[in-house]
Amino acid sequence: MLGRPTWFALKHKSTAQLPVSGRCCCPARSITSSGISKTVSSSLSDSVKNVIDDKRPLPREAKVVICGGGVMGASVAYHLAELGWGPSTVLVDQGNIGGGSTGHTAGLVGVFKPTLAQARLVQSTIALYKSLEERGLPTGWKECGSLCLAKTRDRMTVFRRMKALSVSWGIDCNLVSPDEIAQLCPLVRTEDLKGGLWIPGDGVGDPIQICQSLVQVAKEGGVHVLEGCSVKQVVSSNGRVVAVDTTRGTVECQYFVNCGGFWARQIGQMSEPFVKVPLHPCDHYYLHTRPVPGLDPMTPVVRDQDNHIYFRENEGCLMLGGFEPVAKPAFEDGLLPASSSARQVPEDWDHFHVLLQKMLQRIPTLGETALDRLVNGPEAFSPDCKWILGEAPEIQNYFVAAGMKTVGISAAGGVGHSTANWIVNGFSSYETYELDITRFLGLHNNRKFLRDRVREVPGLHYAINYPFSEFSTGRNLRMSPIYPKLREAGAVFGQVMGYERPVYFDPENQLANVTPEPGAEKPFRIAETKTFGKPDWFDIVGEEYAACRESVGLCDYSSFTKIDLWSKGNEVVESLQHLCSNDVDVPVGSIIHTGMQNSRGGYENDCSLARLAENHYMMIAPTIQQTRCKVWIQRHLPLDGSVALSDVTSMYTAICVMGPFTRTLLSELTDTDLSPHSFPFFTFKELDVGLANGIRAMNLTHTGELGYVLYIPNEFALHVYTRLREVGERYDLRHTGYYAMRALRVEKFFAFWGQDLDTTTTPLECGRSWRVKFEKGMDFIGREALIKQRDEGVKRMYVQLILQDHDPDLDLWCWGGEPIYRDGEYVGATTTTGYGYTFKKQVCLGFIQNFDSVGKPQKVTSDFVQSGSYEVDIGGIRYPAKVNLRSPNLPTKFPDKEREAYQATRDKVGVSEPILKSVNS
Repeated sequence: MLGRPTWFALKHKSTAQLPVSGRCCCPARSITSSGISKTVSSSLSDSVKNVIDDKRPLPREAKVVICGGGVMGASVAYHLAELGWGPSTVLVDQGNIGGGSTGHTAGLVGVFKPTLAQARLVQSTIALYKSLEERGLPTGWKECGSLCLAKTRDRMTVFRRMKALSVSWGIDCNLVSPDEIAQLCPLVRTEDLKGGLWIPGDGVGDPIQICQSLVQVAKEGGVHVLEGCSVKQVVSSNGRVVAVDTTRGTVECQYFVNCGGFWARQIGQMSEPFVKVPLHPCDHYYLHTRPVPGLDPMTPVVRDQDNHIYFRENEGCLMLGGFEPVAKPAFEDGLLPASSSARQVPEDWDHFHVLLQKMLQRIPTLGETALDRLVNGPEAFSPDCKWILGEAPEIQNYFVAAGMKTVGISAAGGVGHSTANWIVNGFSSYETYELDITRFLGLHNNRKFLRDRVREVPGLHYAINYPFSEFSTGRNLRMSPIYPKLREAGAVFGQVMGYERPVYFDPENQLANVTPEPGAEKPFRIAETKTFGKPDWFDIVGEEYAACRESVGLCDYSSFTKIDLWSKGNEVVESLQHLCSNDVDVPVGSIIHTGMQNSRGGYENDCSLARLAENHYMMIAPTIQQTRCKVWIQRHLPLDGSVALSDVTSMYTAICVMGPFTRTLLSELTDTDLSPHSFPFFTFKELDVGLANGIRAMNLTHTGELGYVLYIPNEFALHVYTRLREVGERYDLRHTGYYAMRALRVEKFFAFWGQDLDTTTTPLECGRSWRVKFEKGMDFIGREALIKQRDEGVKRMYVQLILQDHDPDLDLWCWGGEPIYRDGEYVGATTTTGYGYTFKKQVCLGFIQNFDSVGKPQKVTSDFVQSGSYEVDIGGIRYPAKVNLRSPNLPTKFPDKEREAYQATRDKVGVSEPILKSVNS
């Protein structure tokens, strides 16, 4: 450890060389990357200005106005120009091009990201920079490679999984030993390392040069570029962008793109209604050394994630940074500096000391290297440590590309391409739902929430991404009325959309770190899975699973999205028939499961619709869809307001009781006949339960098990829960959580939106063609695309794989994203995975494709799927697997015709079938 005297010497040595009061007008220009010296020369500044015509007046009309002249805004402008929209595009920036967030980056471009969608965006970006260089346009691109270091076994497991993924993701990488690390980068101390991952295609770029080149091409394509032009207001009418008011006049437009980076949240507040862009800045440090004799200019970027640090070569010097585990929020009062020159804040050596210690440990020669300066340029982070992209839910044609968490240049090309395509063609060129701004609610934009969360978020950038990871801040925010009872029953919680949901129950505190005093209130416990193998909650979840299949399980479904739609006449039916691919004109009391497809046939929403009355429906959708699906529906309803929509998610507590004895249990609490003849599977009734009335009961569970979901007005929730527990004691009722629900639905081959389904997945690809009613007498969104796919055949197919020769006690588990091999050739990847407690094996859901010799997908048939021999690669070890194309019937002590008849996933493609097979009542 670095001693205090040495640290103080370093601190005073460094600060003596740092200008304390005379900071640069544009602090970004002292944090540049390869190809730019530590202080950007005036010639470069002049060359950037040569691209811009400051005297050019603001056009009165345009199609698109982009706010923000950083690398993100420059990329959007470039790609719009490439698509022919240059003359109709205006790019404005309050300062100089590249002088905002772009200049506050280290210039790192690393292709491996947490998900395939993010990796594709980076790959597109690297391809763009290379193409610019080939055209003679400078980007500072240097393919020096990157070296990721592992101090722990879990980190090496992560690297092995990354290596396995690299085949399907198209990334060249190799696992390396400590000795090989020393050869690749002699600066690194390797004694404490387990190994590493070498990615030769990674590199660094020059943010300012990239901006300059992109803007130059954009301007040549007709884009109007204005510096020193600030946005004052984004004007909307009837929910759409119509104009932008700036300090240099007003321009009428159809689209607005918020690429404000550090200021994106503030820009979002310049409209009515506000566009919520949940970002908060925190301190972010870059340490610059003076020239290091003999430093190889092709020194790789080194990421020491276990120590939270990185470093790179920069013009003969070292540039170092990191993502400390506990960050320090900046500008906590919410008042951001008006300009980039005021953004840089004083360095805090005491706070930076955590990272400095690790830097000195990893690079022994750093202690003898002269330091030049420490720069604190705050960066803005989103509350989930992901980028923020897409069309804002508040205003149509208002797009956001922000929250790039210091690595904007690594994704700029892909994000710009995606955003421009979305504007011009109506959809993104990449599947980016996980990054879409509609993943948030208003609560995520609360400044105090953001301030607390941002302390935790930057550290996640380099943290090990364990399965089912949870945040520790911003908790106990959204809770159902029965939350205190669930907590007292031993609930261990996960959070989705701010909602606390039990993931399993540990009433005896078997897995608790601290045992509460007798009689004391049960502590709030956050779930964690700090392993890639068998989790410690395995046995507990197994018991909950068994209760749902053999007795009675009770689960809180309150977080599910709940929306009511109604009209005076038949308008709601006609609107839903247009939105849905299934036929929703079913008898009152029926429940229909349907997709809402986009024009390409992909799932924008996957939901259940209960017909409460002739012109009244209740929609149940995944929790993560609360904002997204509501906006999608609203934007496709009649403009005359004839169809009303109300988000009733917070009005109802949803309790699911499932298992073979649920009908008998519930019959003791209601006078309604619950027999299969009177209340069959996939139907709805309004019940009295106990002394409460007005409970919307649905005969389904979303897992394939028998049972009911009770949607209870909140004022009755505690009463109904209490009565269920009292009566349930006679049936061995047990509390259950979402981990058990996941195990149930994976075994039953149930697909969920956001895990298995997304905006590129069609019903025909995932065994749901029977839910598409092509001949229902009314056109629906995506019908033409689905007919075309039905006629031509699908090019990927949803399968269930059951692992063989896999020891769950010793071997690594599947957690999603694992490569699938057919006859030794890569054919796809897993989506959702879990342990099948009935199969007593690991179960994987995923998609497989049929690639030809050049990697182009061909038609996939049932015969192709069933004729192959399959393996799943888990961290470099391939396990044989048995394939299924339809939901299996699982053995049970209590067989039931309803349960056995329903198959959510079927292997008959292109055949319309009823929801249920014939059931003899």
